[in-house]
Amino acid sequence: MKKPWSGRFTKKTNELVEAFTESLSFDRRLYEEDIKGSIAHVNMLKKQKIITAREANLILKGLEEIKTEIENGKFEFKKEFEDIHMAIESRLKEKIGDVAGKIHTARSRNDQVALDIKLYIKKKIIDIYRLLEELQKVFLNKSEMYQTCIAPAYTHLQRAQPVFLGHYLLSFVEMWERDKSRLIDCYKRMDYSPLGSCALAGTTFPIDREYVAKNLGFSGVTTNSMDAVSDRDFAVELLSHLSIIMMHLSRLCEDMILWNTYEFSFVILPDDFCTGSSIMPQKKNPDVLELVRGKTGRVYGSLLALLTIMKALPMTYNRDMQEDKEHIFDGVDTVISSLEVLIPLFEKTEFNVKRLIEESKKGFILATEIADYLSKKGLPFRMAHEITGKIVAYCEKHNKELYELSIDEFKKFYSGFEKDVLDAINMENAVGMKNVVGGTGKKSLQDQIKMWKKRLKVE
Repeated sequence: MKKPWSGRFTKKTNELVEAFTESLSFDRRLYEEDIKGSIAHVNMLKKQKIITAREANLILKGLEEIKTEIENGKFEFKKEFEDIHMAIESRLKEKIGDVAGKIHTARSRNDQVALDIKLYIKKKIIDIYRLLEELQKVFLNKSEMYQTCIAPAYTHLQRAQPVFLGHYLLSFVEMWERDKSRLIDCYKRMDYSPLGSCALAGTTFPIDREYVAKNLGFSGVTTNSMDAVSDRDFAVELLSHLSIIMMHLSRLCEDMILWNTYEFSFVILPDDFCTGSSIMPQKKNPDVLELVRGKTGRVYGSLLALLTIMKALPMTYNRDMQEDKEHIFDGVDTVISSLEVLIPLFEKTEFNVKRLIEESKKGFILATEIADYLSKKGLPFRMAHEITGKIVAYCEKHNKELYELSIDEFKKFYSGFEKDVLDAINMENAVGMKNVVGGTGKKSLQDQIKMWKKRLKVE
């Protein structure tokens, strides 16, 4: 195949160079965006009378046929085409002759690839946003289902205070809402078409960039041609947001992996989303959760790789930037596949209510309630904290839980204890009465569920 720059060179490109520099093996997935961008560009060239209507119609018909060929598996992706842009243009030339070359009028591969990646990322942001929202709905449903189940909450992986399980589940819904908002921000910031920037300086052709941008669904056009072709901030930002999404999924998976252990036994994972052991018949391994946890590092790696690729590039386009695509693709694929498998997994997941309630009574988990009780009696909290600490030490020494102490035992540590301390360390009261906005109390949790139903449009 004759290279588009062959007029400058006297020798054919070395095969090693062709193999080393090609990107078609991975950027072929941009075919839809590339053809979509070319169609909008050609329609603009026709409107501006830069090419004739006959030429434009020939090109447009050819592009639609090529799209069909690719989708039907009849398109031959040859490595000598180098990238998806040249692969499509070369096939177009085979179909309609030299007029195919006019597709590149007032356009460079520099602004073309920037456009393709933006179109691809915009599409994938919408896909990921919808998957996050679907996972939110699963957890909202579970939250309502288990809203009265009491569970031990942890700090430092030690039992801290009891909460309603529904409150715990909604904490992840909050995380994913922030993830969605970051995706929206990323979408808005990148929603400007670079096409028309050409190689780096723009063009003398009387093109209509706004027309192209509108037809491709952008909110506007980039305002500096040099920045437009060298910018990959949007890709770095996307991978940053995807890394945070994976961090959130990984934290959830870590909890569920722990909760799935015999020692915890808080969660019942669905059999069809677990695996067994080749040697130990009793095993029920949470492999999906472990893999999501592991794949988090993969997305982090893509972010760091792209930052490193871009960190010292001179203006404007440099071939280093070809390396962005595999990291973008892998980051997107990893997040989508993780969300797609976690949604049905958690739809089928159940929680061991009896075990959660039993374990919520252990480990002096209501100690803070005693300190708060004393504070409400007028003691400075630090003094109340010290007294409660001594009570806990007493319980440990005598192998008792707080709720097993008598009033006389309480009075040994502070004479102001009354019978109402038993109400303070009643589990249902301790959890249900924390009705500050955002708290785990019954009313607060009901309000949160109601708010999320409205926000996520759930009946």
